[in-house]
Amino acid sequence: MIKNKVVITGLGVFCGAGKNVSDFSNNLLNGKSGICELDLFDVSEFPSRIGCQIKGYDPLDYFDRRSAHKLSRADQFGIIAAGEAIEASGISGLYSPYDVGVSIGAGAAGMIQSEQWLKSHLVGDTASPVLLRGLLPDKTSTEIALRYGLAGYQGTVTTACSSSATAIGWGADLVATGQQKAVIAGGSDTLSLLTFGGFNSLKVVDSEPCSPFSLGRQGISLGEGAAFLVLESEADAAARGARIYGTVLGYALAGEAYHMTAPEPTGSTAARVMRDAITLAGIKVDQVGWVNAHGTGTPLNDVVESNAMKLVFGDRVGQVPLISTKAMTGHCLGAAGSIEALATIIALNEQIIPQTLNYRGRDPECDLDYCHDGKRQSAATIAMSNSFAFGGNITSLVLGL
Repeated sequence: MIKNKVVITGLGVFCGAGKNVSDFSNNLLNGKSGICELDLFDVSEFPSRIGCQIKGYDPLDYFDRRSAHKLSRADQFGIIAAGEAIEASGISGLYSPYDVGVSIGAGAAGMIQSEQWLKSHLVGDTASPVLLRGLLPDKTSTEIALRYGLAGYQGTVTTACSSSATAIGWGADLVATGQQKAVIAGGSDTLSLLTFGGFNSLKVVDSEPCSPFSLGRQGISLGEGAAFLVLESEADAAARGARIYGTVLGYALAGEAYHMTAPEPTGSTAARVMRDAITLAGIKVDQVGWVNAHGTGTPLNDVVESNAMKLVFGDRVGQVPLISTKAMTGHCLGAAGSIEALATIIALNEQIIPQTLNYRGRDPECDLDYCHDGKRQSAATIAMSNSFAFGGNITSLVLGL
């Protein structure tokens, strides 16, 4: 089968590190993190009380009162970010609605609204059942399709923290094989008491802003938000003179079948997926300029990712920086992969490798180049974005200019 080359013609983001592409890009370039004190719900009983919350958010700034009432927080974020991407791409009305799909990754979805319903129910107050509909992660893709009149493919991937990276890969497949003219691909997820309490109970949340690949790191900082890419074939984008932000060269995925919450310690499965992604992208290993890691800041994850890098790049590993943008955005769970893919595309366009923030000291087990000392100028035209999720759900994207 002849496959179309898949390009990115629109970008959109709404998260604690930037409520649009311009603000997000500025914070990425200047090493400004959105991690701060949480006030979305009561965190006073937890050892960690910080995260990358979208502060100052009022749904009525973006939606009418009726829509705001019916849409979950995840739905709202997804609609906002997808709308920015669609507007940037200029595809509105260009293709048949049946030729434009939605492929998203999701996690806890509308859990926070369900928590609000349960809290009201337990004290005997009347709460609208509409708060419960957003609990199903497919609802955000439905709401995006309804809002923008998209009647093509509609699907939701839920593989924990790799969900939206996989959704981008699947969206690229739909375009590459001609099943869709365009796909709005990305993810949306929000903070909730369930996820915040769950990760704290696992003792993998740092009480200070997360410090990936640093000595003394204690775990993640949670975040929330949404990011979307508009994917089209290169031929269609060129024919209409669209701006092309980058390309989805290839991707690969696998399930480790090792442990529900811990990665396989040697990094061998992660390395295999990275090699597969490079092969499917049709490039050579030495063409990868740098890697945007899953980079959670947990003691085990960061060592495993460093091990995987050594297995993939061999003697050249010291020349391929491994960075993490989670110290800027927090870990946005179901939306993490799409936010990091967007950050990777922005950085490639700006010809920089982003800084890994919050350096605390050199860990002898993390002995690669992590750009802890600041952003770096780079002529690289290809980078990878990795997502290593609970359950061993691994996705590696190869992105280029």
